[in-house]
Amino acid sequence: MQDLIWLLPTFPLLGFLALVLTAGNLPRQIVAFIGAGSVGLSFITAIFIAFEFLASGEDYFVKEVWTWMSVGAFNPGFSFYLDGLSVVMMLVITGVGFLIHSYATGYMADDPSFSRFFSYMNLFVAAMLMLVLGDNLVVLYLGWEGVGLCSYLLIGFWYTKPENGYAARKAFVVTRVGDTSMAIGLFLLFAQLGTLNIQDLLHAAELEWTTGSGLAVAVSLLLLGGAVGKSAQLPLQTWLPDAMAGPTPISALIHAATMVTAGVYLIARTHILFELAPTVQLLVAWIGLITLLMAGFTALTQSDIKRILAFSTVSQIGYMFLGLGVGAWSAAIFHLMTHAFFKALLFLASGTVILSVHHEQSIFKMGGLRKALPVSFASFLIGSLALTAFPYTSGYFSKDEILLAAFELEGVGTYLWLGGVIGAFFTGIYTFRLFFIVFFGENKGHLPEKEVGGWHMNGPLILLMILSLVGGFITIPVEAVFSHGAAHGEHHVSALVHGFMIAMPLVGIFISYMFFYAKKWSIEDLMSKPIAQKLHRLWHSGWGMDYIYDRIFVFPFVWLSRINKDDLIDKLYTFIAMVSRLANTYVVRTQTGYLRWYALSVACGLIIILVVGVLL
Repeated sequence: MQDLIWLLPTFPLLGFLALVLTAGNLPRQIVAFIGAGSVGLSFITAIFIAFEFLASGEDYFVKEVWTWMSVGAFNPGFSFYLDGLSVVMMLVITGVGFLIHSYATGYMADDPSFSRFFSYMNLFVAAMLMLVLGDNLVVLYLGWEGVGLCSYLLIGFWYTKPENGYAARKAFVVTRVGDTSMAIGLFLLFAQLGTLNIQDLLHAAELEWTTGSGLAVAVSLLLLGGAVGKSAQLPLQTWLPDAMAGPTPISALIHAATMVTAGVYLIARTHILFELAPTVQLLVAWIGLITLLMAGFTALTQSDIKRILAFSTVSQIGYMFLGLGVGAWSAAIFHLMTHAFFKALLFLASGTVILSVHHEQSIFKMGGLRKALPVSFASFLIGSLALTAFPYTSGYFSKDEILLAAFELEGVGTYLWLGGVIGAFFTGIYTFRLFFIVFFGENKGHLPEKEVGGWHMNGPLILLMILSLVGGFITIPVEAVFSHGAAHGEHHVSALVHGFMIAMPLVGIFISYMFFYAKKWSIEDLMSKPIAQKLHRLWHSGWGMDYIYDRIFVFPFVWLSRINKDDLIDKLYTFIAMVSRLANTYVVRTQTGYLRWYALSVACGLIIILVVGVLL
């Protein structure tokens, strides 16, 4: 069965081709069957492959389909690599991806571009599977750029609205910055190690580079540049909240469960390079910590239901980066998996809410929806508990592992741990702020008659609710991939430290309860203070990152474009062309057709050549 690993990306790729080549002329039932069914086939295949691989006791399996290209010593194969990390990723992508596709068959049922939507979704899943299964960095980079293309197409899916096109272009341009950094890193790796096969180059790097060497630091920094772009971490995190312009199932698939975790996967897959550059690895932790705190503060001030969840995603990816930076590789991948469960649940539930209240997305125009939307209410309750790491939900186990690993890190570990705990505290506040405002209190005029749903939308929500509750008890098979143990490791911390970690998110929930449910504390009184208003403006703007980038990069570029609106460079080439045409008119006049003129020209030319030869 392992030999059929190539089928995993092939099924959704065939689905994409079928939908594109039929140009939307298939009946909607057939489109839904192809769109969701192709990913479902990949998921079933992934389950059989995973069972066979785990039962074999092997550490890894390689399947080479063909040699992609052969240029001198550069011979990358179109091959797939299977180990514990690949198993986790392929099951998350196909499993959660299938649930999201199934949900989308109901969510997008009335959209006129139904077929185009599923063709993009299928292509995205195929590219993501190429990324995580590639045996070499060339195949990985093919998938990497593929998901970048698909994110552009899906974010701007409703392209008739200019703001959607802007969000798509912004995502494409910002992530290209990271992709360029990654590409340079690949060039440097091949130039120094002579291969882009992932396992071979990791082994060669261990043998040829010493810990802290300049080459290891340079390569790690370049790969980190790619990771922060794709995973929306500081300083390239600005694209993700705007990416909520796409349909909600896209937000669930790309910006919660799969694409934004690509950077986490890249660092985890090349973890040996980062271990050879400990300063860069520690930088990964600090980037994750600063990003999770910045995103958490920003989420406190948002009113759009999807943007709150978007900033929550940025924050949770920050926890994964924190885990990677402190060497808790397994815990970071564990949180990747549990986050896929509860964040996909929250996004899909928000989609049901949005449809039920006639596409309203402001939480302050909702309220009192718990009885009218029972499935969405239950989904948000369980998803919110898992997001805030409520004890014994899936998020509790994975976030707990990351914070404990940070606490035990020598040197700055205490600061990283404390920052992570503070982030968990604010997660409790902003998550249940959303929950209490939407489902409790008075309705603000958007009380639906019934909840939009059906088995194809409610079924995935129920399954994701179960996974969000019990996902923390799943053991991920990554012991052989990393050298730091499994996700459920032994930690030696006091009961006081552990109790503090558990209590802080609960305190955050309590504060949110007092402000937004019991109304014992007044948010109006808090916001009347000048310092609170200034902080609100700063946090609501995403710490002014777009403002800064506009003035450093965008406005100067626009200014230069306006100066060069007549294209000065083009004028230079136009001048050269004009001189050439003028010269041609004179040369043409020498073509008289008279033999004596040609003989005279040859004689004169010969005399000139002889004179030049004699004088020189």
